[in-house]
Amino acid sequence: MAARTLTITLQPDWRSALRAAGHRAQAAHYQGETLNFETPAAFFGRLTERRWAVIQTLLGAGALSVRELSRRLGRDVKRVHEDVTLLAELGVIERTPNGGVICPFEDIHVDLRLQRAA
Repeated sequence: MAARTLTITLQPDWRSALRAAGHRAQAAHYQGETLNFETPAAFFGRLTERRWAVIQTLLGAGALSVRELSRRLGRDVKRVHEDVTLLAELGVIERTPNGGVICPFEDIHVDLRLQRAA
C-alpha cells in the first residue's frame, strides 16, 4: 500500500464532508483519509499543542511505548497516555498489537479556512 495521508478539515456541514469522503473512496486508487471537525472550537479543543507534539514525535519514529513517548516528550506518563487515548479514538494514531503506539501517516495536512460571518 502507498504511504498513508491524512487531511484534517473544518466543515460545519458534516454530511457534505462525509459525502465528499465517500466519493473520494470510490475512486480507483487511494486518495488519503479525512478527519473532519464541525467547528474551530472542536478542532482546537481536541488537537491541542501538546497533542500535536505527540503526533510530531510519532511521525516517522515507528512504534513506541507510551513510556518511551513520554520520555521523549519530557511529560508525565499518565498525561501522555490520556492524549494517546484521545488521538487513537480520533484515528490520528494507532495502537500496535504489543501495546505501543504509532502514527501510520506519512503526511498530515490541515485544511482550515475561516470566513467572515454572514
